[in-house]
Amino acid sequence: MRSQFESQLKDLNVKLLKMGAMVQEIIEVSVQALAKQDLETAKTICVMDDEIDELELQIENECMRLLALQQPMAKDLRVIGTIMKIITDLERMGDHAVNIAKVTLEIGNEPLIKPLIDIPRMARLSEKMVNKSLDSFMKADIQLAEEVAHDDEAVDQIYEAIYTEIIEMMIEDPKVVKQATNLLFVGRYLERIADHATNIGERVIYMVTGERIEIN
Repeated sequence: MRSQFESQLKDLNVKLLKMGAMVQEIIEVSVQALAKQDLETAKTICVMDDEIDELELQIENECMRLLALQQPMAKDLRVIGTIMKIITDLERMGDHAVNIAKVTLEIGNEPLIKPLIDIPRMARLSEKMVNKSLDSFMKADIQLAEEVAHDDEAVDQIYEAIYTEIIEMMIEDPKVVKQATNLLFVGRYLERIADHATNIGERVIYMVTGERIEIN
């Protein structure tokens, strides 16, 4: 019975990593589409998100089946509970990528009011945080989980710089307000993605220690 449980848990972990890779890809693609003003690619983001949602449902159903049929021990319960929390955070990251794609479509072919340098940097950092948070789960590594919070601080700093710059642009030229507001939204979506990665890190610490700790 125990070997069967461990086999099913291993399968869950594989699917979780697949979902994480899909989320990292959708973040990257959504921001690239914005930077290149690639409207056709932006339109594909919703399809990518649907695939993420479908995988989330599969993983959730398998978690529920494990809980119902395998009578896991207390530590196992924390692992399964952590997986269910992680997939919720990953799914929401996908939703934020969809929101970025919607901004791209709204801006359309209108010339960008600023070179997109900081926003892609935020995206790369956020992707790194997603990868590191999932790595901390797979290795049950508290130190890795805590490092995610330090990366989150860097994301926040970039967002604050973007916010300051764009607000100044809006004050100087009211004609850019609509696009400037949309770019602020993109920064906010990426900040939220980083926050969800931090949530995963906190959940990993709980899984390992049984203690609920805010790492940011």
